[in-house]
Amino acid sequence: MLIVADENIPLLDAFFAGFGEIRRYPGRAIDAACVKDADVLLVRSVTRVDRQLLEGSRVRFVGTCTIGTDHLDLEHFAQAGIQWSSAPGCNARGVVDYVLGSLLTLAELDGVALGERVYGVVGAGEVGGRLVRVLRGLGWQVLVCDPLRAACEEGEFVSLETVLERCDAISLHTPLQRDGEHPTWHLLDASALARLRPGAWLINASRGPVVDNAALRALLLERDDVHAVLDVWEGEPQVDLALADLCTLATPHIAGYSLDGKQRGTAQVYQAFCRAQGLPETVRLGDLLPPQPLASVELDASADPTWALATLCRAVYDPRRDDADLRRSLGDDAEAQRAAFDLLRKHYPARREIEGLRVRVPEGAPRLAQLVNALGAALV
Repeated sequence: MLIVADENIPLLDAFFAGFGEIRRYPGRAIDAACVKDADVLLVRSVTRVDRQLLEGSRVRFVGTCTIGTDHLDLEHFAQAGIQWSSAPGCNARGVVDYVLGSLLTLAELDGVALGERVYGVVGAGEVGGRLVRVLRGLGWQVLVCDPLRAACEEGEFVSLETVLERCDAISLHTPLQRDGEHPTWHLLDASALARLRPGAWLINASRGPVVDNAALRALLLERDDVHAVLDVWEGEPQVDLALADLCTLATPHIAGYSLDGKQRGTAQVYQAFCRAQGLPETVRLGDLLPPQPLASVELDASADPTWALATLCRAVYDPRRDDADLRRSLGDDAEAQRAAFDLLRKHYPARREIEGLRVRVPEGAPRLAQLVNALGAALV
């Protein structure tokens, strides 16, 4: 069996070497010649897998070690009898940590209390749904916009117009859909962006084209009260340099790039492949994850909850480092900039998740205990 894979997929040998030969390629370089003789194709979000790539190949299983599927031609898979799998929710916690770190930075810049803001989460799937639970667990007011879920289940869902009208901070977590009943391509176009509240914060860690980047650039030039945090970009790995300069935080599509999330994605695709082949699972992710570099944290009962929130989040992850790395890579040479964007992702440093943090809180500190539980850390 020949397995062709994106070279950035972690634990590839640990999970798949026992099935056959593995050939690695840069994700954006995988073409029809690479996959012609492959039986299995394993990718991440940068590889478009469609009829043009697969026609004439032996590929009968496609796995993407990511939560999104907008880069997969699922209609062709069905027609060609190709089995496939994604990794839903694998990086959800990493994205939540990214949003929390971004909110802390924005609050410090504007000098506002996070608990006094109204939050809007657009898209309440694996990632957005988890973010909603964390924010509400912290006691913050959250409005949720998800037309797909609203159409088929009960819940307190609101329209996008309501989110734009009432929310001080908006975080986008929708899949990218060009067509259909609820398209998300340029969901926030010039008209929608113009309705952002004074002093609004906009975070996009979903897909670049969910926000009209040109319209956002124009808005930020006109309104210095609005803060934008972009992890995803239209046309990436090409970055709009003028837009990046106007963003409060700008990062190279790494919001979900926690070590745990990436390895979890590989494990989920491995499990799906075993099911497709009727084979037992012999590799366990828990046996492969390295120990946490920060084993535990102990808070005193007198600790201020606002300080504790910032300390616990930043003890695990601070997006300002990734913002600085991206800004150093930006330059006028477009080809060099695109290459640098991919290198930042390829050589991304190990980053863990807040859920792996053990926090000791003394008895008689209920607000601190609530904070730790809301974050998802292990309360000791």
